[in-house]
Amino acid sequence: MRKLLLFSIVILVGILFITRLFYLQVYSGETYNIYEDNAIRKVFHYPKRGYVYDRNQQLLVANQPSYDVMIIPREVEPLDTLEFCSLLKIEKEDFIKSFKRANRYSPRLPSVFLAHLSKEDYAYLSEKMRKYEGFYIQKRSLRDYQTSIGANVLGFIAEVNQKTIAKDQYYRMGDLIGKQGIELSYEKDLRGVKGVKFIQKDRFNRNLGPFKNGDFDTIPTAGKDITITIDANLQEYGELLMQNKIGGIVAIEPSTGEILSLVSAPSYNPNLLVGRQRSANYTKLHNDSIHLPLIDKGLLRMHEPGSPFKSLIALAALQEGVIDINTTITCHHGYTYGRNNRKMGCHCGGGKRKLILGISKSCNAYFANAYRKTIDKYDDASHAMDVWSNHIKSFGLGDYLGYDLSIGKTGNIPNGQYYNKWYPDFKWGSTTTISNAIGQGEILVTPIQLANMTAAIANRGYYYTPHIIKNIEGQEIDLKYKTRNQTTIDKQHFEPVIQGLFDVYDNGGTAYFLKVPEIEICGKTGTAENFTLIDGVRTQLTDHSIFVAFAPKDNPKIAIAVFVENGYYGARWAGRIASLMIEKYIKGEITLKQMEKLVLEKSLEEEYIKPYRGKPFKINY
Repeated sequence: MRKLLLFSIVILVGILFITRLFYLQVYSGETYNIYEDNAIRKVFHYPKRGYVYDRNQQLLVANQPSYDVMIIPREVEPLDTLEFCSLLKIEKEDFIKSFKRANRYSPRLPSVFLAHLSKEDYAYLSEKMRKYEGFYIQKRSLRDYQTSIGANVLGFIAEVNQKTIAKDQYYRMGDLIGKQGIELSYEKDLRGVKGVKFIQKDRFNRNLGPFKNGDFDTIPTAGKDITITIDANLQEYGELLMQNKIGGIVAIEPSTGEILSLVSAPSYNPNLLVGRQRSANYTKLHNDSIHLPLIDKGLLRMHEPGSPFKSLIALAALQEGVIDINTTITCHHGYTYGRNNRKMGCHCGGGKRKLILGISKSCNAYFANAYRKTIDKYDDASHAMDVWSNHIKSFGLGDYLGYDLSIGKTGNIPNGQYYNKWYPDFKWGSTTTISNAIGQGEILVTPIQLANMTAAIANRGYYYTPHIIKNIEGQEIDLKYKTRNQTTIDKQHFEPVIQGLFDVYDNGGTAYFLKVPEIEICGKTGTAENFTLIDGVRTQLTDHSIFVAFAPKDNPKIAIAVFVENGYYGARWAGRIASLMIEKYIKGEITLKQMEKLVLEKSLEEEYIKPYRGKPFKINY
């Protein structure tokens, strides 16, 4: 009996050991990680970052060689600090700061000690660095921008931060990553894959040669070249027209949704954010609180759309059947409404107005009437606002749009719930929200949303998601950029609205003096009130100038939105710029020389600095 008990105990203990070993090795055992092995040195080889071309295969972004001084803190031996600092042309304080930063990241893993040596510095230092244990020079690529335009489109690359390192194991301290623009949006395609060489070390930390005869070594895989939808010539011309002005231009090809131009003014030379001076230049740009050159005005600026929004007011009213092309109202130089006979002024000249004339003359009274009819069609104002809001949102307003750029704003298109919260103790209705009828009130849009809205009208009821990628080497672009987004408006309702937009240019409308020879343009002027806080006081400044257009009228090739801050009325500057951009794209040349001269010579700088006390912070980019 005792023998059986002893035998059972031995068997049981054996089973327990086997079970525990199985658990440790199969379920909880950590596999060997060569990257964590302290006896092996890792030397990374960085791939060529992908090139960037415009839609016409003009090279925009290439690469240039750069060299970084790398450090492995635990391998650093006592050295003459002053001699070393003199060699690298840095101060002792910089040495201490960089050493502490590298040590915090990892005492045993390499990280960047000093970035972006020039070719000359590299040639001078390459031999001398051998006497400093724990330091070595590593080659990598920096961006070489072959253009001075499109900084907001292209973006830049900079050193990765700890947050990204923690989230993505691909990156290590000192690696470069895309920041803003396409460098960020298409980082994984452009960056390629790093190669690595593993070197065996002995117990004295000396290199013994390749680990396992180099069986684990990998070679770098180059990043993919990409072609973007931007037309570099059009982009350059847009930035030229917007010199000494603040605002944005967005041009889209309606038949594809491809972004032809994305101008943010003022801009800067993208090469400013390359190399040793990148940090200082970035700080300088960031601190320009008047011009805000790092803010993409085409994607991030939200403003009231003004009169270009009237096209959607008309389309929603037509779809709801509350007006038709023969519906007539009489404008008495404005629209009177509400119990207190409030009046919305109008500059159309007054008189009887039908739909097409209402658009071409931008009659506030006509669109206030159309908006009221749309909301008053339903007994429940909240439900009516939901119906109206859905029509408007089907044009991509009030949404990020889903484009492939890394930043954006949704804008604001209110619905019934919005006003229920705004007026919880008040029975609101169409007159309460009447400012929406002329693109003011609670309506907010970005220039790219306005351009997309215009493209949808040009297409008679649908749009493609705006995008900046045209081709990625060896792969297809996302299918969503080839899929139509249908609006809620029936196709037949677009023709009278488009005729009204055509008459804005052609038949004595608000932009009659902006006509371009041999091009049929449909457009809409807009003026948005401009308020800001100065010393805590809400102060009205010069109105913003807005213009949307597409051309030609049939089979359109370009839809555009131009926004010029403090630019007076819509046709004054935004309208002129839109006409010039359209002629440049369609004809390839400018015949409107006097208009071009006027725009190029006009500076609105005084408009931007006059609200501020003293001398403004000003930079020449």
